[in-house]
Amino acid sequence: MTLSSARTTPTFDEDFVQDLHSRYAEIREATPVQRMRTASGEQVWVVTRYADARAAFADSRLSKDFRREETLESVSLDAFERSYPKVLAETMLTLDPPAHTRLRKLVTWAFTPRRVELLRSRVDVITSRLLDRIAEKPEVDVLDAFAYPFVAQVLCEVLGLDDSHCDDLRAWIGALYFSNDEESTGKAAYQIADYLSEVIASKRRAPADDLSSWLIQVRDGTDRLDENELVSTLFVLLVAGFETTVNVVGNGVFTLLQHPDQWAALRANPSLVSSAVEEILRFEGPDVHAVLRHTKEPVTVGGVEIPTGEEVWLAVSSAHRDPNRYPDPDRFDITREPQHLAFGNGIHACVGARLARMEVQIALRELIERFPNMALTRPAEEFRWRFSTSIRALETLPVRLGP
Repeated sequence: MTLSSARTTPTFDEDFVQDLHSRYAEIREATPVQRMRTASGEQVWVVTRYADARAAFADSRLSKDFRREETLESVSLDAFERSYPKVLAETMLTLDPPAHTRLRKLVTWAFTPRRVELLRSRVDVITSRLLDRIAEKPEVDVLDAFAYPFVAQVLCEVLGLDDSHCDDLRAWIGALYFSNDEESTGKAAYQIADYLSEVIASKRRAPADDLSSWLIQVRDGTDRLDENELVSTLFVLLVAGFETTVNVVGNGVFTLLQHPDQWAALRANPSLVSSAVEEILRFEGPDVHAVLRHTKEPVTVGGVEIPTGEEVWLAVSSAHRDPNRYPDPDRFDITREPQHLAFGNGIHACVGARLARMEVQIALRELIERFPNMALTRPAEEFRWRFSTSIRALETLPVRLGP
């Protein structure tokens, strides 16, 4: 199958997002790779099946480095620098080896099992404090009242940021993911980069036991992160770890409340929380598509030829419902312990996955223990999803906390 024989091109728009799994099920059954139109009218290729998506994550012909790609005007370096800080053009999310390998090596030591485990007691304290605040309220929005402040405070703790900026960080990062206005997203990127530059300057004057200070001090032989790399690395850790983790918590609560048997099973056996989080990441994870890639040469995926210089989306949300990979994929089962692609695969796998898992496990376990009779305030079909090509996020999540 080639470009000339591609099927009718669907549009990834608001209607598609609201009916995401059904729409992708139709496409996935028909073809492993689908030509699709974005809401702004651009053409992309979408990889829909698990085996193909998993292989594509590790395929060096699918590049994340747009800086020298002249055929992609929408993501070219010139286009990027017209709207965004130049310092953000080279990050772990937008580089290929060997530049990516070097940055990742300097960063991953900060997320060892021991270092993440040292944060557990602090995450417990943050969780308990936030749940105490909402305990007497009959109804709350789980996202506003818990998930957002929880993740913001944990990230501020990890990175050594002043938690008085939590609301600013939520607004800035939200603009990056959900604004359709390039001026707004560019402004938000500048605000985050400027703020992180101030943080780095402060940590140089007064180092502390936090990730920002560690990254300033880390060395690999004579190699170390320069000023631009410090800003871009902190930017990636902050932005990539914020909305995703918030929405694992939100989507997890929403999904569990739609499946009372699974809620009851987790309530009765809290040790299932680890496998429950993995199934949430598969069934209703926070990623619709992985970070944009483009073809450096012609690539055949699932028998479909994608020409050079094309934009490619890896639809992890579709791959996670692939019946060729998961028996009964539309059934939510917290004992499943699935392998999934929520944290990527290969050299670009998420460096903060261990921390994210710990955060969500603690959050869900404590929520269910404190509010075992929680319930949605309206039928699940009345809830709406925010429009985004990358993040699977509810607009609101109002619940009754119960007696």
